[in-house]
Amino acid sequence: MNIQPLLEKSASDHSHLCPRQILGVRLGLLGMQVLGTGKNTSKKTLLVIVESDGCFADGVIAATDCTVGHRTLRVEDYGKTAATFVNTVSGQAIRVTPALDIRQKAYAYAPDEPRHYFAQMSAYQIMPDEEMFTVQNVILNTPVADIISRPAVRANCSVCGEEIINEREIYLNGSLLCRTCAGQSYYQTQSSDAQFKPAFADSFPAEVISPK
Repeated sequence: MNIQPLLEKSASDHSHLCPRQILGVRLGLLGMQVLGTGKNTSKKTLLVIVESDGCFADGVIAATDCTVGHRTLRVEDYGKTAATFVNTVSGQAIRVTPALDIRQKAYAYAPDEPRHYFAQMSAYQIMPDEEMFTVQNVILNTPVADIISRPAVRANCSVCGEEIINEREIYLNGSLLCRTCAGQSYYQTQSSDAQFKPAFADSFPAEVISPK
């Protein structure tokens, strides 16, 4: 398969191409091949979970057409250039990872290039899949139906009142809570009674900017 159009697609968001983008494209293509899904398959049939963000993820996106906006791509940031491919109909899941010695193998495919970065750039485009990657069958700890959720499901946190979508609410001691109010927040407010006030807030009536 000619992967150049996919590499160009990935590079367009960066104005450059790097080894991790190439790795992401190759890994994405292999994942779809092994799972038996592809671009002619319904977009909602494939869910990809990438284990890092950045250039690698853009390569996977270019190959699979899965995106966060379509809810077909999720990022679980483990800092790894790996991804899990899930058939949302059958529930089958595979995890694809680079071979542990992939860099050392790459140099053999670019013997005339002494610069490691450019050796990887060249080699990752031509190395056989079986030398680049390891594929494992895996079972998701969270059922795929729970990950995807149902459309148009909404709830409001009984503490902060903010809307929750995609069934991400938590029930605790009989109360419906968002993850933040349930103690699972990724942030802390600077003051428990402080409310964000935009710089232009004074030009609007209080009822316009006050949280519901």
